[in-house]
Amino acid sequence: MRILIVGAGGVGAAATSILKRRSFFDTCVVADYDLAKAERAVARLDDARFSAAKVDASNASDVERLVRETAATHVLNAVDPRFVMPIFDGTFAAGADYLDMAMSLSQLHPEKPYSESGVKLGDEQFAQGAKWEQAGRLALVGIGVEPGLSDIFARYAADELFSEIDLVGIRDGANLVVDGYDFAPSFSIWTVLEECLNPPVIFEKDKGWYTTPPFSEPEVFEFPDGIGPVECVNVEHEEVLLVPRWVDAKRVDFKYGLGDEFINVLKVLQLTGMASTKPINVKGVEVSPRDVVAAGAPDPATLGPNMTGKTCAGTLVVGKDKDGNDRAVYLYHVVDNAETMREYGDQAVVWQTAINPVVALELLANGTWSGTGILGPEAFAPKPFLDLLAGDYDSPWGQSERDPKTHAPLN
Repeated sequence: MRILIVGAGGVGAAATSILKRRSFFDTCVVADYDLAKAERAVARLDDARFSAAKVDASNASDVERLVRETAATHVLNAVDPRFVMPIFDGTFAAGADYLDMAMSLSQLHPEKPYSESGVKLGDEQFAQGAKWEQAGRLALVGIGVEPGLSDIFARYAADELFSEIDLVGIRDGANLVVDGYDFAPSFSIWTVLEECLNPPVIFEKDKGWYTTPPFSEPEVFEFPDGIGPVECVNVEHEEVLLVPRWVDAKRVDFKYGLGDEFINVLKVLQLTGMASTKPINVKGVEVSPRDVVAAGAPDPATLGPNMTGKTCAGTLVVGKDKDGNDRAVYLYHVVDNAETMREYGDQAVVWQTAINPVVALELLANGTWSGTGILGPEAFAPKPFLDLLAGDYDSPWGQSERDPKTHAPLN
């Protein structure tokens, strides 16, 4: 297996530090528009299997060129979702397989943005499913932590724990603190603004996909391993578009623990127009306000030394167990920033995202996972992934029994 990682930011660099400990691949090229950034990511590894390259992720032809030059068999997209389609198309043109951790962007319904979905996350990619399948190529989409591991948890619950599912609810929370910063998102601020300010999508089996206003339906969810109760709100996320394609559930939603202060900052950015991606003229220069915000925000990859606490990604599943009894289970993965910094030198959020495509690549390399077309993580057997994650990768996951009505922990 010859891997090309497009993007040498926090997640891309974290993926290389995880890959360094594995032997299933032959070479890995780390590419970025900023060649120096890619070179720094490679230099810290001191491993001859890794090399750096320059690429324009906004240009499908340039992506195709680099895939061909490197003879990559698998391309891992580790940049923000505005570049999904050029990388996706360039990878296909070059004849390689593709993985990403965020899918093609949505577009608001032109008349009813807060009740009806327009172009949904991933629609542009799924529209090309037949072409990828006919070519015998695989695009494994949404294989980060959320989406990714959360989707695998949903498939595992459907296969192993439940006979009927009423709710698949992704619940993400943390108690992370970044010393020295009043506002320091632990992930790409461009992506945070995109998913938090867009209308959240919800799936109901008898209704299909629909939207609500941002930050709707708040609920307090009790997270494990000392994180405790966190208020979570609806956020636009890929799981809601992926899970229903492979898992039979009456409702699928995604709720994120943002906190009032964080939400207020996002609202101010939106009200002042600073969350917009539409270029404006500033003293004769066309600039996107969101790009200005992103440029001014701290680089998530650099926050690790100032960060303390844990982050939790997980999937709440409610329904009937195999014997027909009411049951609720929260399947989760907790990562402590102190551990990832000590072991890998990467902060918890980017590391937790990066480990999952690496595990998936290993399963593809050894033939445990295989397929063609546009497939989400739910399309594959979940147990081999979870066993490898907790075993050889030494990153255990947990299972918490919950009250079927209140979702409060029972153990």
